[in-house]
Amino acid sequence: MQLHLNRTSPYARVARIIALELGLDDRLELVWSDPWADEPALLAANPCGRVPVLITDDGESIAESLLIAQYLQRLSSRVSLLPDASAAGTLHLAGIGYGLMEAAFNTVIQRKHHGKEADASVLGQRRLRAIERSADALEARYAETAPADLTMGDIIVMVALDYLTFRLPELQWPVKREHLQARYSEISSRQSFRDTAFS
Repeated sequence: MQLHLNRTSPYARVARIIALELGLDDRLELVWSDPWADEPALLAANPCGRVPVLITDDGESIAESLLIAQYLQRLSSRVSLLPDASAAGTLHLAGIGYGLMEAAFNTVIQRKHHGKEADASVLGQRRLRAIERSADALEARYAETAPADLTMGDIIVMVALDYLTFRLPELQWPVKREHLQARYSEISSRQSFRDTAFS
């Protein structure tokens, strides 16, 4: 299988971490791609030109990290990242994490193309409020839920937080969010997170 990705995409990192946690890394060929360069190989795999994209052994291409995660989970008997007993809670976390990731990623992209003044726009302000609300909701969630085995929801949330640290450190998400910070410190020390650090 091939996984098209790059080193700064939080979405691609989610897919790679999931592959590592499922013990499938030895079955993956990593294809480093630049989504902004309209590379023919990436566009052939995904006409939208986004990473990640997984090319299966049968030659099918699967785009978007959550869909890739579902496919990879079917290939692995090592562990379930979406356990039946906590499926709703796991997907709840994943939803908040993806919303946070989207708000952060789009803030970065808008700043890249329009400068920091993009933050002052109606959409810019909406994204920044979404980031704060999402981090607060995650703090409350982790405060009320005892730490359990790693899930897909945890992975998505922690990658989103790491992306905030990497790209938007001035937002200082850990401030006054001790439960979220504790879970982040625990999970980000895993080998899969260290091996896929943003660079």
